Amino acid sequence: MTDAKTRIDETVKANDVVLYMKGTKSMPQCGFSSRVAGVLNYMGVDFTDVNVLADDDIRQGIKDYSDWPTIPQLYVKGEFVGGCDIITEMTLSGELDELFETSGVTYDKDAADKIREANG
Repeated sequence: MTDAKTRIDETVKANDVVLYMKGTKSMPQCGFSSRVAGVLNYMGVDFTDVNVLADDDIRQGIKDYSDWPTIPQLYVKGEFVGGCDIITEMTLSGELDELFETSGVTYDKDAADKIREANG
């Protein structure tokens, strides 16, 4: 599992935003992954997607790495942010916008506002 941990560590540190998910950003393979990827895509966030279905070591390794039992998992600037429920809550509260702003991650503020308006 050390190899998986090393690969995960290198990936989350080399990319500003990383989503470990089932499937890819253009073809999610589960509803939770689809929701988080959809939010990031809609907000115009440039993110790296890692398909855990393509590698069993990474699929288990990411759970061990974060000590979080579910997928998807979002990382911003090397830090674990959360899974689907947390990202949904953060999007609706505006906390995700704040995180992106303080982290220097480019996103579409108008798109984020539209998500909140549609779910308000």
